[in-house]
Amino acid sequence: MENKNAENQNSLITRTTPQISAFFESLDRMLDKVEILAKKSRPTLNGERYLTDKELSERLKISRRALQEYRNEGKIPYYQIGAKVLYKESDIEKMLKDSYRKIF
Repeated sequence: MENKNAENQNSLITRTTPQISAFFESLDRMLDKVEILAKKSRPTLNGERYLTDKELSERLKISRRALQEYRNEGKIPYYQIGAKVLYKESDIEKMLKDSYRKIF
């Protein structure tokens, strides 16, 4: 029995060792998740997040043309810097909250 324990202690650990292989697979899955989060996250500016036309239209499930109409009608607050249009996330949340209609 002592000989077997000594043999296990002296065995070579490689990437193909089952425990090491499982460890690296776990690291790969974690890295994939971190990369997805990094792509989705946006840095804040003075604690505020800003959304593009594309991002906001996807979130609200409306067309970019509908967003343009809302801007033209003064229904939705926005910033325009050159040709770029941005929406402050907190403004959109407030607009949605203010537009909420309870059922009768």
